[in-house]
Parts: sequence; C-alpha cells; structure tokens
Amino acid sequence: MQALADTGFLVAFINRGDKYHDWAVSLAEQVNAPLLTCESVLSETAFHTETQYVFELLRQGLVTLAFDCNDHLPQLEDLATRYADRRPDFADLCLIRMSELFPKHSLITIDREDFRVYRRNKREVIPLICPPE
Repeated sequence: MQALADTGFLVAFINRGDKYHDWAVSLAEQVNAPLLTCESVLSETAFHTETQYVFELLRQGLVTLAFDCNDHLPQLEDLATRYADRRPDFADLCLIRMSELFPKHSLITIDREDFRVYRRNKREVIPLICPPE
C-alpha cells in the first residue's frame, strides 16, 4: 500500500481509547512500505499522544518523513489562500501538496469532511482511505 498518513490515523493507531483505533490497527497491518508524512503531522500527533510514540512510529518504519515545506512555500501559500474559508491547518496544506507530489498515494485520514473538499492540482480529487461511516 502506498499512502500518506494524516494525524487522525496516527493518533487512532496509538490511542487504544480512540473510536477508530481498531480500524487504524487493521489498516496498519496491511502496510508493507512506510507511510509518507510530514513534520507537521508528526507534531500534531505528538501533541495528541506522547512524543515517544512518534519516535517509535519512525523507528519501526510505519511512517517516514517525505516532505520539506521550505521547498514548497509558494504552493503551500497558494493552497492556504484557496482554502481560507475552511481554515486549513498547516498539516492539511502539506498533505494536499504531498498528494500532488505523490499522485499514486492515497491519503489515510479520519478528516473526510475537509479532504473531500480539498483538491490537488486545483481540480483533482485526493484519493482517501477513511474509516467506515
């Protein structure tokens, strides 16, 4: 599975009390290559769990960093302007951009509402992997 990892998925995977925990664990068992993510997602994950878990995700190879926002500032700023009405957080902007850079990767997220609106390359739907509704 080639995919990008969003905060909600990682938090659900770590937190046994999360309502999506079983879904996240089941999905993680299908991962055969590291999920790509960005530092902003890992920062949010650490905020909602404990920092040690983020290091463990990286050490075990479930996720790997695959984005340097410095290389994409104009595109991130354009995305922030385009979606200003939704008030996207920085991690979401980075993931939208990553979806443009890695078009064969789906995005694993619990944030179905926002990511159904966001588009990569202005018009393309971002393929999502979300928990069942």
